[in-house]
Order: sequence, then C-alpha cells, then structure tokens
Amino acid sequence: MDEDFGPDIDFSALEQVEHAPTTKAASVVSPAAASVAASPLTTNSSAPKIKQPTPQVRTRSGPSSILVSTRQKGNPILALIRSLPWEYSDIPSDYVLGNTTCALFLSLKYHRLHPEYIYGRIRAMAHKYNLRILLTMVDIHNHEDSLKELSKTSLINNLTLILCWSAQEAARYLELFKSYEHAAPTSIRAHQATSYRDKLVEFITVPRSINKTDAVGIVSAFGSIRAAVNARPEEIGTITGWGEKKVQRWCETVRQPFRVRKAAAARRGQLDDNNNSSNNRDGSGSGLLAQLGNQGKESSANSRQEEGLAMLQNNKEDSRIEEEEEG
Repeated sequence: MDEDFGPDIDFSALEQVEHAPTTKAASVVSPAAASVAASPLTTNSSAPKIKQPTPQVRTRSGPSSILVSTRQKGNPILALIRSLPWEYSDIPSDYVLGNTTCALFLSLKYHRLHPEYIYGRIRAMAHKYNLRILLTMVDIHNHEDSLKELSKTSLINNLTLILCWSAQEAARYLELFKSYEHAAPTSIRAHQATSYRDKLVEFITVPRSINKTDAVGIVSAFGSIRAAVNARPEEIGTITGWGEKKVQRWCETVRQPFRVRKAAAARRGQLDDNNNSSNNRDGSGSGLLAQLGNQGKESSANSRQEEGLAMLQNNKEDSRIEEEEEG
C-alpha cells in the first residue's frame, strides 16, 4: 500500500524550510521614478484659482412655528397639534399662522354664555392681518341662531368663518393654514387640459357618472365625437361599461339645446319690455312735440293780440293829438 502512494513526506524538513531566515529583497527603483521623487513639485502660477460656492441660506419672512396666545392655555387643541411646532406669544389674536394670517377660536357653548366675548376680541384685533379666521367649534345642538349671528358678524368685520366639530378637526385646520403659508397659487389652480386627448376626455366626462374609461371607450367605438353624438342609444348601450343610466344621461346632454329654455324666455320677456318702453318713449316724445306745437301756436296768437292792442292804442293816441290841434 505504501509503495502505491510513494514515500512519506518529510514534514520535519518542511518545518525547517518555513522557519529559515529570509533575506530582504532590495527594492529596485527606476531612474525615472527617482528623478520624479527628487525633483520638487512645480506649480503653474498662471492657472485660475477654483472658487468654492457659498451656501445660500433660505430666509423666511415669518417664524416657522405657530404662535399661540396665552389665553389658549388648557385648550385641548394644543395637545393635538403634532406636525408643526408651536409656542406661546403675546399676540392680539389666539393663533398667528403667518405674517398675514391669524385665527380666533370660539366655542358655541362659551359664546352662548358670554355673547359679548367675541366682539371684544374682534375690536382688540382691529384691522390687522389680511386673512382673519374665526375657527368655531360646534359643540351644542341648537346652533342655527348662533351661526347666523356669527355669519353676519364675520361679513361685517372681514372674518372667514370656519366650523369644526371636534378638537382634532380644529387642530388640523390650524396645521393646514400654517403649512400652506408659503404655498404657490398653482397648488389650488385648476388643471388646464393642453393635449387634444385631454380636452376630448374632459368634454365627454361632463355628464355625471361618465368617467375617463367610458370616454375612451365611446371614442374608440365610434371614431369621433360627431359620430358619438349622433349615435343612437341602442348603439351606445353595446359599449362595455355603458349602462342604461349613462346612455340616458349622455343622450340628454348632447341633445338638449345649449340655451336653457327659461333663460331664453326671460330674454324674450326682457326684449318685449324694452320694446314697450321704447314705444312709450316714442309716444311720450310725440306728445311732447304736440304740446310744444300747441304752446307755440298759443304764443303766436298771444303775440298777435298784443300787436293788435298796441295798434289800437296808437290810433287812439293819434286821434287825441289831432283833436287837440284842431281845438
């Protein structure tokens, strides 16, 4: 068996070879590398210096936290404002949500007990802030009369009345107004369709319950808006997703006149009234002319009578003078 695998390996000889001292090989350096290492680094004075960009700090015109009046201590709304920081401050309103936005908080239960409170707060706030919110919590059952009064007060004093039914909802309103302090007006601007496809879908989805999928389906089935408008209800009903109610609403929308009948009747009535008034004006004008003509005739007759009287007086005066001369 040993002869098949050859002689055994002498591990003692291998250990001697491994532990033998090794000679350190001399490092060989090329002449080019030596010259580069020996020569000092040369700098090009004509090269432009690199200018590091300075960071731009965004400065906001107002504080980033909601300012809360000390009058609101103990209000459960404060514990529910979690997404934005808030701090107490000496302000005339209850909450300051930006440089031009403030809010007054009012509970209808407290307003019923102290109706003069809100009027004093409005007077103290004077004409400050552009957006003045009256955040009202509806916590009573019979709230109709109180809300009518507050609506009238808001209109007179340039306030925006916002109703809430819980402290969570009130806190959410405050967070929303503060978060949209620096929002651009494009965020609430309606999206205007630019492409032909978007305008097509927007036109077809005008009737209620017709969605974008239905719009694409009807155009694909008939090929054009004209064919879809002139199609019979039975043909439209064969399209997938178009039920009886959708077909009925679509047909009523595309077949009814563009002008409402009531508006057309009102317009005709207005035209008739204008014609009658013009006729009345014409009649009154002709009557005025006739009256002026009669007055002219009367004045001419009066002038002729005055001329006749003057002639008679002159004749009498002449005859009297002749009699005196003869006598």
